Amino acid sequence: MKVVLVAAVALIDVDGRILLAQRPEGKSMAGLWEFPGGKVEPGETPEAALIRELHEELGIDTWASCLAPLTFASHAYEDFHLLMPLFACRKWDGIVQGREGQALTWARATELRNYPMPPADIPLIPILRDWL
Repeated sequence: MKVVLVAAVALIDVDGRILLAQRPEGKSMAGLWEFPGGKVEPGETPEAALIRELHEELGIDTWASCLAPLTFASHAYEDFHLLMPLFACRKWDGIVQGREGQALTWARATELRNYPMPPADIPLIPILRDWL
């Protein structure tokens, strides 16, 4: 089974809320809410992938020194196995905006279960709740 490496981030605002992005129509798992991020390209570190993805998808800039490794997900989907390090980030430049048509919302860690999420993301919720 193919292993897919995806980096994700819990962007945490000054009020302690976490950013979620809704997967747009036309993508697999459309309508589900997820932590921002994306696939790690060959030769790229997870941190570099997040810096790139956050700029492309949300129009913000951050730095590797602002990405704190928090936990990871390891989940077997039907046709691939997802390995997803989750970082926490509290510092970035710019205003968060969905540049790819995705809906965005800020939620408290205690509210994350109210949002339907991909199966790999669900085990990350209690870790974020306990950490914040």
